[in-house]
Amino acid sequence: MKKAIVMGSGFGGLASAVRLLKKGYDVTILEARDQLGGRASVFKKDGYTFDAGPTVITAPYLINELFEMLGENPKEFFELLPIDPFYRIIFNDRSVFDYVGDEDRLIENIRALNPQDVDGYRKLAKHAEEIFDVGYTQLADHPFDTLGSMARVIPEMIRLQNHKSVYALVSKYIKDERLRQAFSFEPLLVGGNPTKITSIYLLIHWLERKWGVHFIKGGTNELVRAFEKLLIKHGAKILKNKPVQRIDVKNGQVQGVITTDETYYPCEVLVSNADPVRVYRDMIDPAERSANANWKLKLKSQSMSLFVAYFGTKKQFPDIKHHTILMGPRYQGLLDDIFSKKVLPQDFSLYLHAPTRTDASMAPTGKECFYVLAPVPNNQSGINWKHEQNQFKDRVYNWLDKNYLPGMIENLDVDLHITPDYFEKELRSEHGAAFGIEPSLSQSAYFRFHNRSKDVAGLYFVGANTHPGAGVPGVLSSAKVIEKVVPAAGLVMA
Repeated sequence: MKKAIVMGSGFGGLASAVRLLKKGYDVTILEARDQLGGRASVFKKDGYTFDAGPTVITAPYLINELFEMLGENPKEFFELLPIDPFYRIIFNDRSVFDYVGDEDRLIENIRALNPQDVDGYRKLAKHAEEIFDVGYTQLADHPFDTLGSMARVIPEMIRLQNHKSVYALVSKYIKDERLRQAFSFEPLLVGGNPTKITSIYLLIHWLERKWGVHFIKGGTNELVRAFEKLLIKHGAKILKNKPVQRIDVKNGQVQGVITTDETYYPCEVLVSNADPVRVYRDMIDPAERSANANWKLKLKSQSMSLFVAYFGTKKQFPDIKHHTILMGPRYQGLLDDIFSKKVLPQDFSLYLHAPTRTDASMAPTGKECFYVLAPVPNNQSGINWKHEQNQFKDRVYNWLDKNYLPGMIENLDVDLHITPDYFEKELRSEHGAAFGIEPSLSQSAYFRFHNRSKDVAGLYFVGANTHPGAGVPGVLSSAKVIEKVVPAAGLVMA
């Protein structure tokens, strides 16, 4: 059997391993850390379970089909729980908007904030559906590795006004500033500035409307564990604590990889779920990568990063929904500080995740489990997080305690946090970017890292840095691209 190595075990790598098994390869996963999942790893402490990364599961068919293609029933591996509302958004003036899937309820929630925006939302939703039909249905799982593939979609992108930002297109239809924020914040879930990112990412809104928002019982990492069981059952080898140090390339063809313990693993196919900047720059001889020379890699603009605090409380807060967006006093100015000026703002907007609202098993009986996420600049900011982290966390906690979780601080039971340094050092992401390269128009589709390397035959990339982009549906779709561009195991490599 031809050998395929998957380097890294985020959702993109795990999904690729399943698809490579289906294509007939002998698959080995090499994971640098002591647990699988990449950003979707888990922290456990004193009976609390904290998902380290993604908590929003959409487009569940992308997950189910991976189990079904190996003849398994997904329900025997994990349980999917629907979330309602998808998000509760609390604005700085304390007004509340529940984003829900049911259209009638959604319209009534819009009407409660601003009746004049009801018709505008219907037009916005129709536009989002059209963008979805092109940007997702037609393009998300197709390779964009030629200029011709890009040229074919440019007329449609122009027609759909994808030169505008998400915020600008939302503002065309919606007049209330609170609702503009509610319907434009979602690009932050894939690392994009809503006031700058191409409006093609408005497809996220319709994707959620179409398939809903879900949670994996036991936490997102339970899905990682389900994939691990699936892969082992069907013959894949999984090796942890095996960081790849070098990629062996001869005459433009991948030969294998060498791990930091100097073990050599030969392969005909190498699928990397690692950051392509670091793979090209640090693992491949410069003579073998003219299309990805160091100077070209430096031109890549990285996404923002995150500060995330995980905490458990002895007190419960039943009024807090599973997903809550807490908007601060500024929107565009805050985004400008984070993305453009790269300074640590004094105010913030936060995402508060309360999984015990849906699954009580995430915390000890009678207690509550949370994480709070603040978008912050990546490490190009020069912020010294060793100095700033505790002060920043205290500001976040005090704000939550004062405004939304009264008594939270005196009832803290467990407390830990991560900064952009975690993404840079532990997850090996360039400049500590939380979502890979920024999903700007000039770094989307053909202009994103290609799923099939232009330099090295047999080398492929999946994950947030590649087409179609970050987010669980994005990285799972990147594995579908891999299935299309990697030859079947019985075929001779070009």
